[in-house]
Amino acid sequence: MAANDPQVVVDMGVEIPVPAPGELWTVGAVILNHRGEAFAQKRGPEQRLFPDTWDIVGGHVEPGESLMAALAREVEEETGWRLRRVRKLLGVTSWTGDDGDGLRHEADYLVEVDGDLGRPALEWTKHSAYDWFGPADLHLLKENCSPGQFVIHDLIMKVLR
Repeated sequence: MAANDPQVVVDMGVEIPVPAPGELWTVGAVILNHRGEAFAQKRGPEQRLFPDTWDIVGGHVEPGESLMAALAREVEEETGWRLRRVRKLLGVTSWTGDDGDGLRHEADYLVEVDGDLGRPALEWTKHSAYDWFGPADLHLLKENCSPGQFVIHDLIMKVLR
């Protein structure tokens, strides 16, 4: 996080893994609105990884960057919102994409943000749509996914329970 960023509150007991040298990490943020719906954005059809599928806010941790700095940066880059609070570590997973970059580790968090939740500033070169998903809409998160790729659906379902 940049020196001029307001302090991000990390709730007591929230685990923040420290990447080992050479490990590739990504971070993800599940953001809820005042109705308890989760934000997701649809990856563009030209995206190398998981094209045309729904995704949470997040991305790669840059070399030398902490997971919290990456989380704050990705939230701001992908939505224009500012990370305010990290409430819970939802889980750490390892996965291999179809892009040839090898094994990645991902830490996903339930977070709170500041900003106009009705007007995200999406990166339209990377995403084609966004929406808020409640329990009745969760099935839509499986769109364009093959069985075994329901990670986003399952993660958001876990939060909304």
